[in-house]
Amino acid sequence: MAKTKIDIISGFLGAGKTTFMKKLIGDALKDEKVVIVENEFGEIGIDSGFLKETGITVSEINGGCVCCTLVGDFTANLREVIETYHPDRILVEPSGVAKLSDVMVSVMEVAETMDCQMGALVTVINALKASKQLKAFGEFFIDQIEHATTIVLSRSQKASPEQLEFCTRQIQEHNPKATVITTPWDQLTGKVLLSAIEGKDSLEVQALASLHHEQEEAEHHHHDHEHGEGHACCHHDHDHEHEEGHSCHHDHEHGEGHACCHHDHDHEHEEGHGCHHDHEHGEGHGCCHHDHGHGHHHADEIFTTWGKETPHVFARETIENAMRAFAKTEDYGYIVRSKGIVPCEDGTWLYFDLVDGEYEIRTGEPDYTGRLVVIGTDVREEKLEEVFGLA
Repeated sequence: MAKTKIDIISGFLGAGKTTFMKKLIGDALKDEKVVIVENEFGEIGIDSGFLKETGITVSEINGGCVCCTLVGDFTANLREVIETYHPDRILVEPSGVAKLSDVMVSVMEVAETMDCQMGALVTVINALKASKQLKAFGEFFIDQIEHATTIVLSRSQKASPEQLEFCTRQIQEHNPKATVITTPWDQLTGKVLLSAIEGKDSLEVQALASLHHEQEEAEHHHHDHEHGEGHACCHHDHDHEHEEGHSCHHDHEHGEGHACCHHDHDHEHEEGHGCHHDHEHGEGHGCCHHDHGHGHHHADEIFTTWGKETPHVFARETIENAMRAFAKTEDYGYIVRSKGIVPCEDGTWLYFDLVDGEYEIRTGEPDYTGRLVVIGTDVREEKLEEVFGLA
């Protein structure tokens, strides 16, 4: 039997946590056995039977989903819920003034001895009140932002584009890694929301996966050979694959036209990717020498990846100009992949995809926020914001 997944849905009172959970349960989690656990402070006056008098109040809600209100020892009561119901998923709704970090630690303690695992860490924030609440509730509010893997903006349909962008920037100052859902919920399916909070819908991951697939295909044809002119090569001691599937011999000289890479790998990559810092580039070379202790390397170590999530509304012409520039020039570096899903000024959503100089732009369903990713070598990251009109 699979482990119970425990998602924490935090946020201040009135932020919209319950509405968000109803959307998930009613749409995306219909086929799962779900228990909602409310962790409140003080006495709870609900006229329901207590589960073995442990302080767990149980209520049946729509679709056979169970709602439990825990009073007292949260970890002990959470264990009781798991043993009693054996659910597929538990959605924990902490008190509006609880620190997400505290609830997270409690769940991790339970996971040490029970058949369960930590899932998504979500914070719901009222887009119209975020600035005010940051000032008023400081420590608690920032804790909920800093420890979230996903931040869901409620009331975003009532916010102006400028308010949304400002709110998103404030959030990203405290947590640049979190997914921020800025699109109004009524425009999104529960499935889109679930994919977002579980991190299954990353454009960066999709784009890199396609590069890995190409490498695997190419590796069937290229193994342990000497490189002639024009090959992309890399001196590594690690067990990864090469762009275009070329394997690399150690301690040999590169001929002209080689893209090459010398690294120590004791540095941080922006967005977790990119091969740069502490090495010298020859003219036209995308370069990277790693010192890893294994043999080939993956696309995400050869290429720089630039990604952006933003509620910014784009002109179609802006996207077309960017794609054309990536396809026809190297003004922004050698761009091998670019993908995006962004809101357009005409009210539609634009989906764009560039692969090796060929691109298409089409309309599609709304996404949880605007998202763009660019992958290439010698990428001029400072200029990407300009070409997309974000600078």
